[in-house]
Amino acid sequence: MYLGKEAKAEIFAKHGNGATDTGSTEGQVALFTYRIAHLTGHLKKNKHDFSTQLSLQKLVGKRRGLLAYLYKKDIGRYRAIIKALQLRDIIK
Repeated sequence: MYLGKEAKAEIFAKHGNGATDTGSTEGQVALFTYRIAHLTGHLKKNKHDFSTQLSLQKLVGKRRGLLAYLYKKDIGRYRAIIKALQLRDIIK
């Protein structure tokens, strides 16, 4: 697999509440962002891989839902994760 335990732990440690806190919203958004970047690179090489395209669309929807939740719950945490991951503001 392209993402091992160590890499996931590093993502959660950097953006979540700790390496073992895999359920935090910020950690999940960071993990989804990494996976989206990976799948986007794959689709640039393989334009007709429609199953990967569907998976990418589902991941983007999940990330958008988590960002919407974070926006409603705590705008400060939302702005911090958007800035840390260098995502554009998708929710006004």
